[in-house]
This record gives sequence, structure tokens and C-alpha cells, in this order.
Amino acid sequence: MTDPTAPIDFPALSPKAPRRAKALMIQGTSSDVGKSLLVAGLCRAYTRRGLSVRPFKAQNMSNNAAVAADGDDDSTTKGEIGRAQALQARACKVAPSIHMNPVLLKPQTLIGAQVVLRGRVLGNCPARQYHLMKPQLMPAVMDSFNRTAALADLVIVEGAGSNAEVYLRASDITNMKLAENADLPVVVVGDIDRGGALAAIVGTHALLTEDERARVVGYIINKFRGDLSLFEPACTVMTERTGWPWLGVVRWFESADRLPAEDALALERPAEGSGKGLRVAVPQLSRVANFDDIDPLAAEPGVEVRWIRPGHPIPAETDVVILPGSKVTRADLDVLRREGWDIDILAHVRRGGRVVGLCAGFQMLGKVVRDPEGIEGPPGETAGLGLLDIETVIGGEKHLVDIAVTDRRSGQPIRGYEMHMGRTTGPGLERPWFLLDDGAGGPARREGAVSADGLVSGAYIHGLFGGDDFRGHWLSGLGAAASGLDFEARTEAALEALADHLEANLDLDALLAFAR
Repeated sequence: MTDPTAPIDFPALSPKAPRRAKALMIQGTSSDVGKSLLVAGLCRAYTRRGLSVRPFKAQNMSNNAAVAADGDDDSTTKGEIGRAQALQARACKVAPSIHMNPVLLKPQTLIGAQVVLRGRVLGNCPARQYHLMKPQLMPAVMDSFNRTAALADLVIVEGAGSNAEVYLRASDITNMKLAENADLPVVVVGDIDRGGALAAIVGTHALLTEDERARVVGYIINKFRGDLSLFEPACTVMTERTGWPWLGVVRWFESADRLPAEDALALERPAEGSGKGLRVAVPQLSRVANFDDIDPLAAEPGVEVRWIRPGHPIPAETDVVILPGSKVTRADLDVLRREGWDIDILAHVRRGGRVVGLCAGFQMLGKVVRDPEGIEGPPGETAGLGLLDIETVIGGEKHLVDIAVTDRRSGQPIRGYEMHMGRTTGPGLERPWFLLDDGAGGPARREGAVSADGLVSGAYIHGLFGGDDFRGHWLSGLGAAASGLDFEARTEAALEALADHLEANLDLDALLAFAR
């Protein structure tokens, strides 16, 4: 990625059916106004009405990702998209596709990210270089949008961040420039929970061009709590100042924490499990990834999950420490040491406590992590925690695969996915955590590792605890009582409740009439 202005040769896939969906775009006055959740709810609500619906977000920035197919029904090729778009696909009751989120940015440093284009890693890119590259990505974005629209009656398009960052207009691929290229009507969403919703809506109108303002069909105020009659005069002011219709106020959705969060902003206000039994501590790494792995445990009434923020020790009374995924394994090993969490973890094991590593967390448990090509940062190597007799070299193609197998060792079904770069070797793999049997009659595949004393285990599999049978088996092995929670049903119920919530708070018939 040495020349950010050079045309990018993205794969041209076979054309789809010519059918063209209607579309509606949801843009926000800032990040974290609730766009992703609104889109998920609208997707489920309109799907329940018998429409074929698809989500689309041109560019997402998140280290929470999901495995997706390339959009062909018979394809086995896998890529990755943002977790939010995978949830929105689920709301539509369809499989996720790389075309639902053609550009995914996975932050690695404060000013740089890994760029994933149509499911595949394009390379690492500083923010300034990516800013110059973005216009070259628009052909891929439009191609993916057209392919998504060809499969549906309705596409709900999500913008990114604020739609009024006018200093970024020339390189925009995900807000008003996309709306212009795809001729999309736009609904602007403001967040009253953070305050300043009136100024945000009026200020957005002031910053947009006349053509951009004309695309806006109305505005919605999200996350409202309290007496609506006190806020209605503000809506009158917003409509008078902008000329945009007020399309409704969406009250606070209490079950939002039952759905996977889009990105690490959610960890600024982490929810803890209500249980008083098994105590689980999760260090909040600097570039934590796929942290929804922990959600099923936090949902268990007999489990208390604590996300340990920087500046705080891991509590001595912890039963299990879980090291989650990370986009920068070596850098987050440095974070562990800087915070003193490495000392806490080693002391925890000496006391007989359990440690689990997932993906990058698994790599951290080994003796060393090497990155000779500088894929995640400066080339070099970093000593691991030394709790497993393994070593990892970062490099090679990213491993992306869905998993639906049986573990011969425990007899439990294992469901999840792998998403990592690098190869792990060492004697510790001779004591695998799992023996994965795909039912084809061949030998079981070894996965992960367990320490000789059985206290430390790790694997590359994301989504392990989402399987009710495995989670119950794992909890029982720790002397904790499983509740019988059906986590998938819980997620489905939350999506249904979200759709009901939007039906009650918005005129969805009127909103659908704006789509074109």
C-alpha cells in the first residue's frame, strides 16, 4: 500500500440478478448515536412484514468482526465484516455477506488500522494514507451496494460517524457522497442521551450543502428518557430551523445490552453480570477484539463478569481470568505488563485460579509472540506469559472459518469461528483443549492447548461460550451451576423486542414510504 492514490484492483464477481431494491439511509450527527441498533431493528421489523431486507454499511471501524461468505449461495469463500452488519443480517434472517460491509477498518494504533476490503486484508494503513486512498475504494463500495440491492426489496443503509464532517467531504465513501452516488434518501439521527441533540441537528443542517440538505427526508431523536412533552418544543425549533420533518422520538431501549455491541465504545460503560457465583475477570486490552465472546457468560445469572479497566488490579477473589482477542497481540502484552496484570495473572494461577485465552489471548499465554514482518506493528518479538508451552509467529494469510463440530473430548457441540493471522506451534499443542470432529469420519483436529496442571487453557475459537451445551459443561467443570439459558433464543427475543420497540415509537409505514 505504498501509493494510496493508485487504483485498487478489487475482485470482480459474477453479476447478480437485475432486480433493484428500494433503499433508505440512516445517518447520524455523531458516532454512537445508535445507528447500528436502529438499522437492526428496522431490518427485523420490515422483514416481519414479508419484505426481503438487507443491511449495508460502506465503511465500518471496529475490531469486532464476523465471518461472512462472498455473497454467492454456493460459495465456500470466507471473508470478514463488522459484527454490527452480521447482527443486522441476522435481523433480516439471511446469512452475512462481505458485500454488506465492503470496507472494514480494524484499529491497530491511535493513527492506523488494518484495511479489509470486501472481506480480505488489503494491508495496514496510517490514517493520513487511508484518507488519500478512500476515493479509490468507491467503485468497490458501489459494486457491493448494487449487488446487495439486487437481492432484496429493501436495503437499509447505515452511515458512519457524523454526516457533517465537511472537511472530510472530498474523501467520503460512507455518508453523503454514497447517498449521492446511490441516490439514497437520508434520515438523520440525533442522540439526546449525550445532550445537545437540538444543536446537533441544527448544526448538521447548517454544515451540509443545499443538495445534501435536500436528500434528508427527516430526523429522528434517539435514546430518549423522561417526559416527552418537555422536549417537544425543541423538536419544533429543529423543524423550523431546518425545514426537515420530525419523524419521531425513539425511547431508551432497555434490552440493548442483550445484543452484541458494535465496537469498544461500549466498554466505556461495561455491563457486568448480575450473578454472585463464579467470578470472571477480563482485562480491557487497548485493542480488544470480538469481546462479545464474553456476553454469554455475562448473561448467566450465576456468573459475575468484571471488565478490568486500566489502572485497576485484577481482584484477588477472581475465579477465572479470560484474556480476550486483540488486534495487536504484542502491544497488548506490553499493556498487560504496564498495568501489572501479568503479575496478577501469575499470582492467580499460583493460587489455583483458572485462565482462559481466546485467539490473541491464547497467543499471549505462550512463551513468545513473534512478528518478523511487522504485520501488527514494528517487527520484533515479545515474551508471552509463559503459561502454555507454545510459540506464535504472526504472518501468512488470515485464517477465516466457521466452525460447527463436535468435541470428542467433552462430547459437546462446538459452534463458533476462527479469525486470526499467524501460526502457533510447540509441545503444548500435544495437550489440546479440543478434539474437533466434523462428522466426516476422519481424524479429529486438535485445537488449542491446556497446561499440565489443567488450570490454563486457550484456543483460537471465537464464540465458544455462545453454545449453551458447551457453556453449561464448562461452568459445571468449575463447580458453577449453569442456568439453562438459551443464549440464541435470548438474542432473538432481543431483536424481536427491538422491532416491537421501533413499531411503537415510529411510524414505520411512513418511514418506508420515503425509501426509493
